[in-house]
Amino acid sequence: MWSSRSRLSPGKRLVGLLALVALTSACGYALAGRGSFLPADIRTIGIPTFTNRTAVFNVETMLTQKVRSEFIGRGKYTILPDAGSVDALLTGEVSSVTIQPASFGTDQLASRYVITMSARIELRDVRANEVLWENPSVVFRQEYEATSGASALDPAAYFGQDANALDRLSSEFARTIVSAILEAF
Repeated sequence: MWSSRSRLSPGKRLVGLLALVALTSACGYALAGRGSFLPADIRTIGIPTFTNRTAVFNVETMLTQKVRSEFIGRGKYTILPDAGSVDALLTGEVSSVTIQPASFGTDQLASRYVITMSARIELRDVRANEVLWENPSVVFRQEYEATSGASALDPAAYFGQDANALDRLSSEFARTIVSAILEAF
């Protein structure tokens, strides 16, 4: 029999029940970067230099290096720069890079730009010859401060004068792609 001390009001019982349900239910979330949804037999990934279909010099090299570094930083895979003797192959093609003014200063000159890059990325299991992850139309956008003297709408000229913008764009792109692959988003 319950004593008067152990009786809980209906409100407190409901709160306790909800807390118990919350503690015992699995919500499906996990810490980012902790696991991988790739098959366990994938240990070596080949990442050859991406293809560049744009006028932006060296964008493919920068993106490829950043994606390789991001995978290496995760520490779980051996990354090779070619397609030989690998379990999986990650290929990419940069299809476009555009720049548009995003905001203007009091002098009516662009003070910020939106840089948009489109690419196609595919990760293929080489042995099973099946696609593990793909996105045929990755669109990546970033805003950047205008640099003095940069041509407003020519990506090649803009990145030629502001190499830091290309580096930042490449780093964010790599983080996004590797996270999407490893976390199955």
